Amino acid sequence: MLTEEQIQKIFKKDLSFQTSRSGGKGGQNVNKVETKVSIDFDVKASVALTERQKETILKRHSDFIDDSVIQIIGNIHRSQLENKEEAKNKLIALLNKLLKPIKKRVATKPGKGAKEKKLKNKKIRGEKKQTRKKITDF
Repeated sequence: MLTEEQIQKIFKKDLSFQTSRSGGKGGQNVNKVETKVSIDFDVKASVALTERQKETILKRHSDFIDDSVIQIIGNIHRSQLENKEEAKNKLIALLNKLLKPIKKRVATKPGKGAKEKKLKNKKIRGEKKQTRKKITDF
C-alpha cells in the first residue's frame, strides 16, 4: 500500500498529463474542448516508489504495463479537471491493488458435519433408487 507521502510525490513529480478531445455527451462542447485526460506513470523512473515496490509492480503485474509505463485515461466527466481527478484516483487505486501482497492459499478439509451430511444424502439417494427396481419374486 502507498503512504500519503508517496501519493503526494507521485502527483508532484512522476505523472505526465495529456489532454485530447473526448467523445460522449456534451454536444458542440465535445468538438471544441479537450476534456479527456491521459496520465502516463513511468514505474522505473518514479521517485516516490521504493525499489522493492517497483520490482513488485513490474514482475507480478506486467499485463497492466507497457515498457514500464502505466497509462490511465479519464473521460467520463464533461470537465477536464474532474477527468484529471478521476484518472489520479484510478491510478492510486490500481497501484494499491498491484502492491497488495498476495495471500497464500491454505488447503482445508471438509468438516465433520459436511461429511455426515454427504453420507446421509448418499444413503437417501440410494434408498430412492432401490424403490425404483422391479421386484422379481416368483
